Amino acid sequence: MKVTWKNNKKRSLTAVSNFSNLPFEHEEEKVSREGEAHTPSNKDAEIVAQNSEQSKELDGSPHSHLSHARRLAKEFQAQGDKLAEEGKYREALGKWESALTLTPEVAILHEQKAQVLLEIGDAWSALKAATRATELEPSWAEAWVTLGRAQLNFGEPDSAIESFDRALSIKPDSEEGREDRKTALHLVKKRKQLHSSGLSTTTNRYAVGDKDGST
Repeated sequence: MKVTWKNNKKRSLTAVSNFSNLPFEHEEEKVSREGEAHTPSNKDAEIVAQNSEQSKELDGSPHSHLSHARRLAKEFQAQGDKLAEEGKYREALGKWESALTLTPEVAILHEQKAQVLLEIGDAWSALKAATRATELEPSWAEAWVTLGRAQLNFGEPDSAIESFDRALSIKPDSEEGREDRKTALHLVKKRKQLHSSGLSTTTNRYAVGDKDGST
């Protein structure tokens, strides 16, 4: 699915639905990516630090400090959205990390981060980000769908089914949730077939996109 961006209060990024080469077809690449830090640039870090100093010079009220931080975080988020639209995912992640430094409790930032991490193949970091999004906003169906997709990418179809079930309990008409749940069920079935035939699911890898079998 093509990644698209929308000015939406709940979800700015259409969740990544490309599950090819899973789980762990490229284990060495995965390990190296887990070690990569998606950190703000030095300039952005300086701006965040300046915000902290400037907020102390305002009127000293917690409300003024919070409002200033939120405004700056929205600027970083908007910059990250634009970079993601252009396919500059790692740069976008840096902007969103700056926004999260200022406003760590914004669920949509964690969810968007998870989707882009899936796009670049960092399933473990995506799993952590999506989990945080569901913790912050447990009634948001799309966050559970993204978590389920991260779990699929991380090779945990059973956990993914639970997440998709949670999404469907919140939003029964979620087409994404239904389709991705079918994919997860197919993977579980295929894994059982491999076990029953005495084959290893790690040495005989399969692609999530392979839906030839029945669900």
